[in-house]
Amino acid sequence: MLYATSTPADKRRAFRARLATGELLRVPGAFNPLSARLIEQKGFDGVYVSGAVLSADLGLPDIGLTTLTEVAGRAKQIARTTELPALVDADTGFGEPMNVARTVQELEDAGVAGMHIEDQVNPKRCGHLDGKEVVDRETALRRVRAAVEARRDPDFLVMARTDIRGVEGLDAAVDRAKALVDAGADAIFPEAMATLAEFEAVRRAVDVPVLANMTEFGKSELFTVDQLRDVGINIVIWPVSLLRLAMGAAERGLDSLVRDGHLANRLPEMQHRADLYELLDYEGYSRFDGGVFTFTVAKD
Repeated sequence: MLYATSTPADKRRAFRARLATGELLRVPGAFNPLSARLIEQKGFDGVYVSGAVLSADLGLPDIGLTTLTEVAGRAKQIARTTELPALVDADTGFGEPMNVARTVQELEDAGVAGMHIEDQVNPKRCGHLDGKEVVDRETALRRVRAAVEARRDPDFLVMARTDIRGVEGLDAAVDRAKALVDAGADAIFPEAMATLAEFEAVRRAVDVPVLANMTEFGKSELFTVDQLRDVGINIVIWPVSLLRLAMGAAERGLDSLVRDGHLANRLPEMQHRADLYELLDYEGYSRFDGGVFTFTVAKD
């Protein structure tokens, strides 16, 4: 009922422990708290909060228009509603190193398990679009150092994302990944890898967990969990998939309304009211309400 029973510190420790096993963790992107709860119900290992999804939810392109306040607010809404750890896209950290430091502490206070910060020039763009620019090596390292130094909970995961593969190639991505780890990054997110061999090259180059981004319609082939596990990947995210599925279904439903004037033929595709109520734990609220308000006062 209400929110998760695990504390943020509990979730962070558990997330670190799972990563330490070397197994692959499956982390779909949640587009709201309800979808995060569904991800948990289906047995996944974590929830991801995508900057692209948050931007789209606000009707904006993913070009760095969202603010720290908006990201931290949505991250808190999602993190507190599930027992799973939440990993958050912090874009470029929302400014200079001091802004990065504040970003870390705001996201710690939001209750998430970790964040990733990237090496794109601000304002950034989607990692799977052409024309990206990345900052120089020292600027990228300062961002990571600021994030690591600012955290108060040592279990809060600071992941470094590098977009340099699409600008300077794989060798540059491997070199930057190594430097980011040396700067203190707890994990590496090599964006827009083209092949499994490229993921494997990054995996061999660093001794921290590596994340694979399986976003649709992007630069990377959509590899399976088993394929990624075989090359040693530790986290796989599907950042925008649930939003794309939901919006596709919404579009088809609206087309049916325009064409037919009703949605009777779409009922089998909808989440049933009973399933929604189960996901929301209506019965738990009812029991709590009855326990608090349905009572008699003992008489002397």
